[in-house]
Amino acid sequence: MHRLLSERARQAQPSPTLALTAQAQELRRQGVDVLSFTAGEPDFDTPDFAKTGALEAIHAGYTKYTPTPGILPLREAISEKFERENALRYAPDQIVVSCGAKHSLFGVFMAILNPGDEVIIPTPCWVSYPEQVKLMGATPVFVPADETTDFMPDHDALRRAITKRTKAIVLNTPCNPTGAVFGRRQLKEIASLALTHDLWIVADEIYEHLTYDGYTHESIGALSKEVLNRTITVNGVSKSFAMTGWRIGYLGAPPEVARAVSRLQDQMTSNACTIAQHAALAALQNADSQWYDSVRATFDRRRRLMVDGLNGINGIQCWTPRGAFYVYASVRPLLGRRYKGHALESSADVAEFLLRVVGVATVPGEGFCAPGYLRLSYATSEAIIQAGIERIADAVGKLE
Repeated sequence: MHRLLSERARQAQPSPTLALTAQAQELRRQGVDVLSFTAGEPDFDTPDFAKTGALEAIHAGYTKYTPTPGILPLREAISEKFERENALRYAPDQIVVSCGAKHSLFGVFMAILNPGDEVIIPTPCWVSYPEQVKLMGATPVFVPADETTDFMPDHDALRRAITKRTKAIVLNTPCNPTGAVFGRRQLKEIASLALTHDLWIVADEIYEHLTYDGYTHESIGALSKEVLNRTITVNGVSKSFAMTGWRIGYLGAPPEVARAVSRLQDQMTSNACTIAQHAALAALQNADSQWYDSVRATFDRRRRLMVDGLNGINGIQCWTPRGAFYVYASVRPLLGRRYKGHALESSADVAEFLLRVVGVATVPGEGFCAPGYLRLSYATSEAIIQAGIERIADAVGKLE
């Protein structure tokens, strides 16, 4: 039966974050006490104002197909949000609503990439960027960074990575998995490369409202009209409004790209869920600074607790993230140590060891194209974070 599958399907790799989240859930179902730090999903509930928008849509009979790029009121609200919060001028006909930001990214890569193209991806990176690029027959080109440079890719390294085949640069700020936040200098450097070499900038800004310690998010497309014309901005309601399961993402793009993504979506999913679109509309219309500040403050407390706790464990070095809701902790000092005679040779081994010995689920750095680290999500309660740190410390204490 293997030969009946397409080459594309055979090459596609499962998402390690989703796989490990599912593994943790299955262990819990079996009665195993597991503390999971794998999922990129806020643990609090969707706000009532978004739920009300969905309920009103149901009762009003808004349960039919919509235009593929989304209902006009939602696209208008997104256009207004882009201008108000990000200084980005995308007209409603430049907006495409999709089944989540991941779906938006897939549509973007399908619209702009041909087989043989190259896409520059700073690493560590979100697990789906390289896989989606490869599914288009294109090649991801990685530019590594680490905590010594605040996980900022070197400008000269980015420049050297550009070839005649380069089509786009991926920019994720705040970054999953590191929590790095790109400053204006880095944004200008990337914009200059894109303009000089006629490249697309694919800007994933899904964590825009989650920044700390005085760091703020800035959209690269706001630098100038010329940069905006080369920028495709992807966002959604999942992280800011705890609406992961509602599956609403969106993008703003130059008109030809937006039309291309919409045409492709015509043949894939057509419109995103109508009821969820109305929930997203209510979320965008009713959210205020108080909502965002409350969410940010909650995650900030958890961030500090996790960073301090992990840095108190001998063998783990945790850079302080400036955004998102993850820590990307180095476990390289643990490599080579043994548990009952078995050596930990990779961060994947460390993650497996923590899950098996103390029931703590994390995501190894291999999935983010940067081995030697573990990603832990602090989108969970302070009590679970504290318990998890205690378990990790106990496990590390058992190593030879």
